[in-house]
Amino acid sequence: MKKVLIILALLALGAFVAKKIKDANDERDLWHEATTAPETDLS
Repeated sequence: MKKVLIILALLALGAFVAKKIKDANDERDLWHEATTAPETDLS
């Protein structure tokens, strides 16, 4: 039973870390989009 709890805790921690990384990447992408000049199509 103790091993199951440890595995569940590790899975929860992994999911939390993955969400934090995804949120940070999304935030960085938004800042990049907001602070770069729009691409112009000169054709």
